[in-house]
Amino acid sequence: MKISIFIKFFPPKHIGGAEIAAYNIAKYFTKKGNEVHVITSRDKGCKRLTFEEGFYVHSLYWLKIKFFGGFLFWINVFLQLRKIKPNIIHFQCIDIGIFAVFLMKILKKPYVVWGQGSDIYQSKFFNKKLLKVVIKNADGVIAMNQDMQQKIKKMYNRDIFIVPTGIDLKRFNNLSRKEIRASLNLKNDEKIILFIGNLRPVKGVIFLIQAMKFIIDKNMNVRLFIVGSGEERKNLENIVKKYDLQKYVTFFGRVSNLKISENIVASDLFVLPSLSEGFPLVILEAMASGLPIIASNVGGLSEIIKDFENGFLVKPKNPEKIAEKVIFLLNDEKLRKTISKNNKEEAKKYCWKNVIEKLENIYFKLTNNV
Repeated sequence: MKISIFIKFFPPKHIGGAEIAAYNIAKYFTKKGNEVHVITSRDKGCKRLTFEEGFYVHSLYWLKIKFFGGFLFWINVFLQLRKIKPNIIHFQCIDIGIFAVFLMKILKKPYVVWGQGSDIYQSKFFNKKLLKVVIKNADGVIAMNQDMQQKIKKMYNRDIFIVPTGIDLKRFNNLSRKEIRASLNLKNDEKIILFIGNLRPVKGVIFLIQAMKFIIDKNMNVRLFIVGSGEERKNLENIVKKYDLQKYVTFFGRVSNLKISENIVASDLFVLPSLSEGFPLVILEAMASGLPIIASNVGGLSEIIKDFENGFLVKPKNPEKIAEKVIFLLNDEKLRKTISKNNKEEAKKYCWKNVIEKLENIYFKLTNNV
């Protein structure tokens, strides 16, 4: 089968959940003997066409000219797809725009769109009208979980496939917690709380920092690692200074995938205080390494996290509750070990082999290659 995957940004420069997922879809479908072409926007210094790990990456310029730049980009996407002649086109997002729907009508190739979270949960009124057009016209629509499925159906009622994102379980092989903690100058009795994500208001990191004030007041030997970059970093750094938490909070900025894995292995708890989420890859990564998780009860997180089994869910915007659960878990080593075992086992359900099989069945169904 010849598969084209569209995503606006792509690794190695971009390493968000959707980008990492697109990379793995391309890699694993290639391993199954398919011809895979990724179409993405071109970053400065990138080549127009590269061939890596057996699949092609076509990088096209998106001129920074309002409306006209996007129009030209989609025309180039259309021309590239017409040249490739794929059996199916996979859009790694639902907010692909009205241009894409129109051009797919001309191209007459089956295509699927896969909701990634922010494209569904954070869409404004006008965008929702465009999303409805995309959802109505796509040959297949994929949600990551039941909650997202219901949100999509409210925009346009149709059959929606459910396929969660996947995880590379091998990422944490051969990583020594002892060696990594030593390299970070961490003491044996020091507990690490970890956050990974874009530093935007929707991620709720401000409430995690506020929670640290309550945790430190309990004389707990705890530090918070914040991994990621974004528009809110300066504001968050100011809040850390306001609460005099500089000694307890470390900002790592944007780091490589390897460093992300090392930070996870070095930590004791993972906290995701988001105000909105779909199915974040970082939750699966934390689970795969055995970290107990404290997360806001938003979006589809309740389908992943169960109290006392994987960690705890708390109401969003509630630093006191975050602190309460952190303190509870850090004081109960037996429960942490039980949750760690549960999470490592649960993460196996999301290995890429299982995800690719589900996607393959959808592709075959839509191309009549059953």
